[in-house]
Amino acid sequence: MTVRPITIYGEPVLHRRAAEVTEFDDALRTLVADMYETMDVANGVGLAAPQVGVGLRIFTFDYPNDDDAPDRGVVVNPVLTTSKVPGSAPDPDDDTEGCLSVPGENFPLTRADWARVTGFDETGSPVQFEATGWFARVLQHEYDHLDGKLYVDRLNERWGRKARKVLKNNGWNVPGLTWMPGVDPDPFGH
Repeated sequence: MTVRPITIYGEPVLHRRAAEVTEFDDALRTLVADMYETMDVANGVGLAAPQVGVGLRIFTFDYPNDDDAPDRGVVVNPVLTTSKVPGSAPDPDDDTEGCLSVPGENFPLTRADWARVTGFDETGSPVQFEATGWFARVLQHEYDHLDGKLYVDRLNERWGRKARKVLKNNGWNVPGLTWMPGVDPDPFGH
């Protein structure tokens, strides 16, 4: 297993739809193992393949939950279904989200309280489960990465304006920027 660099906001792979996985082979299993290792060293609760520079529809997660779902896993070629997203403004205390590709920053975002994901594991076996609360948020966040969206792209106007300012001030709107978990300081202070 190898820890991979995490791409930062301006990297083009983060802003385009990832391709379907067509081969469930040793290369895929190696990528998934590397994603788990990278997610763990980065102290993340999820990681999508585009975040390590790979434009494939894969995400890993590690989130203890009370749902009838695994606490840790991978979903390849996921399909996500959610409940309706509440129309209320996000609560800055309860709805704050972060992302390893926007290192060290957090902004409030309203998400659906329920999600169902179907797809496959790294061997090609089917997976399907439901999630609620923060676990549902994790699944939605990682799935968005596979469609070329980051959580900061979904913020309301007030928080979106603040996020765009942070992205500009940090110089993150350009390609080629990464950070290395386990080498660079943890941007979230874990």
